[in-house]
Amino acid sequence: MSAKKTFYSLFMSFLVLTLAACSTTSPDVAKNDATNKEGEEKKSNEQQTAHWSYEGETGPEHWGNLSPDFAACTSGQEQSPINIVTEQAIDDEKITDLAITYKPTTVSLSNNGHTIQATPSNLDNSIVVDNKEYKLAQFHFHTPSEHQFNGQYFDMEVHFVHKDENNKLAVLGLMIKEGAANPHLEKAWNVIPTEETTEDVNLTEPIDLMSLLPLDKDSFRYNGSLTTPPCSEAVKWVVLETPIEMSKEQIDTFRNIFPDNNNRPVQPLNQREVKEED
Repeated sequence: MSAKKTFYSLFMSFLVLTLAACSTTSPDVAKNDATNKEGEEKKSNEQQTAHWSYEGETGPEHWGNLSPDFAACTSGQEQSPINIVTEQAIDDEKITDLAITYKPTTVSLSNNGHTIQATPSNLDNSIVVDNKEYKLAQFHFHTPSEHQFNGQYFDMEVHFVHKDENNKLAVLGLMIKEGAANPHLEKAWNVIPTEETTEDVNLTEPIDLMSLLPLDKDSFRYNGSLTTPPCSEAVKWVVLETPIEMSKEQIDTFRNIFPDNNNRPVQPLNQREVKEED
């Protein structure tokens, strides 16, 4: 065999072996890839299914440790709710008036195990905060209230959660005290889901959301967060100063569904300011 043929034969043998080696993943590498993938999937599932509650080992003081997604619950510096000390609120003339555009709206009710949530059937309701419009996405209830006024809780609190076009949030907080029966919530309370739901309960008649609010809409403003995991910050909070009323029977109906309370304790104000709109 000539030297040329011998070289060609050796080159082709080397090429075949090289291609075979490149196309075969070693058992250790394959095992590591599978382990890493399994770990990533497990981590993702844990984050998505992290269980939280309002008491015990999954209660508010532990939320930040339940999932990396909930880290802000512990490390955040602008957390909600807060204790609003009315005498310390800053009267800021630069605050633009709160504009609320609510209409009678049909809603569906759900019990997610943490609260009763009402979801509007349309996006016709909105508020304008700091010249920015936010559409009402849902509203839900807490007992007792989450915010305090001068260290005092109210019997309940309702949060109207709004989103702008970039999914930034603005929440309108409304205090509820025991008093006269609330006719605007009566029809919803008649069909309120007492157990955790898999399907929403549709109300056949609309709720007059504007009539649900007090006539006096003076408010407190501050930068805060969601009051439930993941406790995301950069939420604009507008808390109305004047409460509305619900009867003892209506309040007890909600408390019987959530007997252990469903309110997060107040959080440190830190370097934030609470501003007041008159």
